Amino acid sequence: MDRLTAVRVFVEIADRGSLTQAAEHLEMSAAMVSRYLAAVETWFGARLLHRTTRKISLTEAGQAAMPACRQLLEITADVQHIAAERSREPAGILRVTTSSSFAEAQLTAALVDFQRQHTQVEIVLSVSDKASDLVAERVDLAVRLTNTLDPTMITRPLARCHSMLCASPGYLERHGAPRTAEDLRQHRCIAHAFGIGKQYRLTRNGETLTVPVDWSFHTNETAVLRRAVLSGAGIGMLPTYYLGDDLRAGRLVQILPDYNADVLGIHAIYLSRQHQPLALRLLVDFLAERFAGDPAPWDQALE
Repeated sequence: MDRLTAVRVFVEIADRGSLTQAAEHLEMSAAMVSRYLAAVETWFGARLLHRTTRKISLTEAGQAAMPACRQLLEITADVQHIAAERSREPAGILRVTTSSSFAEAQLTAALVDFQRQHTQVEIVLSVSDKASDLVAERVDLAVRLTNTLDPTMITRPLARCHSMLCASPGYLERHGAPRTAEDLRQHRCIAHAFGIGKQYRLTRNGETLTVPVDWSFHTNETAVLRRAVLSGAGIGMLPTYYLGDDLRAGRLVQILPDYNADVLGIHAIYLSRQHQPLALRLLVDFLAERFAGDPAPWDQALE
């Protein structure tokens, strides 16, 4: 006897409190429902329902078995949903959000390549360094650089984000290059955001140190920080995914390469694993493959 159907019958009887009503809903005879119920009780090796002339209720064994039975039915529904969607071409609108700098440096090109493979998918990309409310803003996917994840969201790691201290050749000609982390206290430094404190947190040879500095320029946008560093305003901390062309062309120079900044995770963030649109599921898989590796592809290019 089909065990999956037997589980479905058991859950239906428990929800409706009646073999007759369950039989009507499942379009089975009452005798067939009884046989399926007997089969599932044999399978579990315990009586699952108290049955009287007036009502039906779960036994202690039935209460213990019910969560697993419901989960089995949910997993089955998801598998059927995935199988049905795999047979068709993904289509529809995907609303994606990320930071401006990551969109410019990495994500936009990736989304364009994804659309070349799936021409019926329309993408709306919004940029912001602030965490979006996925529900209120109707966002399907957020790609965020953070080590602080919302436990109510579903996340999938895509890559790791390293950062480095850098400056323009012109700035170094005027002010010289720092030789140690403590030398940063004598330099003009650019803050990536307001309220982060007047300090750099760096690690060298497994030892973490905090270096107090005075910010000469503040910005909450990575693209602006990069432009300020390129213009010779001072030393800045920038993500490596954004620096490849500048370093190779000599427009920027890495400072204190023996010192490492904190590493951030790059995550795909979305609302639920259940009944995902096919386009969203394929996009997350595409990005995970595109950005895979440690170091990430952009860091491999730098090496």
